Amino acid sequence: MHTCTAAVVGASGYAGLELTRILSRHPRVRLAALFSDRWSDDEAGARLPLQGPAAALRYRPLAGSADVEAEVAFLATPAEVSLELAPRLLARGVRVVDLSGAFRLGDPALYPQWYGFAHDQPELLAAAPYGLPELCRAELAGARLVSNPGCYATAIALAVAPLVKSGLCLPDGIAVTAMSGVSGAGRKASEDYSFCEVGEDLRAYRIGRHQHVPEIERTVARHAGRCGPLSFTPVLAPIRRGILATCTLRLAPGASPGELARALEGAYAGEPFVRVVPADRVKVADVARTNRCHLGATADVRAGLAVAVSAIDNLVKGAAGQAVQAFNAAMGFDEALGLDLLGG
Repeated sequence: MHTCTAAVVGASGYAGLELTRILSRHPRVRLAALFSDRWSDDEAGARLPLQGPAAALRYRPLAGSADVEAEVAFLATPAEVSLELAPRLLARGVRVVDLSGAFRLGDPALYPQWYGFAHDQPELLAAAPYGLPELCRAELAGARLVSNPGCYATAIALAVAPLVKSGLCLPDGIAVTAMSGVSGAGRKASEDYSFCEVGEDLRAYRIGRHQHVPEIERTVARHAGRCGPLSFTPVLAPIRRGILATCTLRLAPGASPGELARALEGAYAGEPFVRVVPADRVKVADVARTNRCHLGATADVRAGLAVAVSAIDNLVKGAAGQAVQAFNAAMGFDEALGLDLLGG
């Protein structure tokens, strides 16, 4: 049975830490390299509770990551860094799973507005499948470059796309408010994310201009056929990890409340990581530290609206776990490999 060698680039960030933990226990992966300027030359076992050969790995400077000897590289790096690294790795025959937004949007013209840089790899952008297996599984088989979804995009698209595709909800007028734990901002020192600033508070930010908006619209449209402009309000919550997304959609004429839950159940029947529960039972605590998404839907009949609620761990199903699931799909492995041991 072949064991795939893997590298994690950006291994000291929150997503990189989760990737290291997961891949160190993956039965078909051998960690070959970890890259982090912050922890350069430190042993991985001194930073994480790892066992076996992975604990003896030493972190390497990021400057050497393009020359890594591995079969797959997981890039937990900023989008501009991924955009520069991915083509160099692919040219050397290294499979790439990118956790940034560098290859998510499909259209290079969108990048200056939503990410603040010009995209210079349109061929790779067009060729990179989106790593959300529940909605895009068919595109992932054999993929050499996988674009991992954003955390908010994962929670929202999983809730919204089946309801629009079913015809029970209209593709226009969708509004979402989603709360995220502070780890979603990344591992950095900033007054805005210090305990005294975040504790006992809720804060909306980047209203209508969050970079995941075009990604969500594109994902829903590709799965459901159409998605109108979506209004998105992200909220910073005083928790470490997790996302709770509340999505409001217009009910189609004649749609009944009971059909909404049945549409979600039908869409995700047999999916190992998605569980449909009553909408008022969706909780972040039930999915924390797992690769699961819990979601549910109900109707506000008086207002003519459907309300879908979803919860994920932003660092696992919203980042590292999702990346491993998509990698498994690309390799033809069971998608749960390395992820079935994650218990909430």
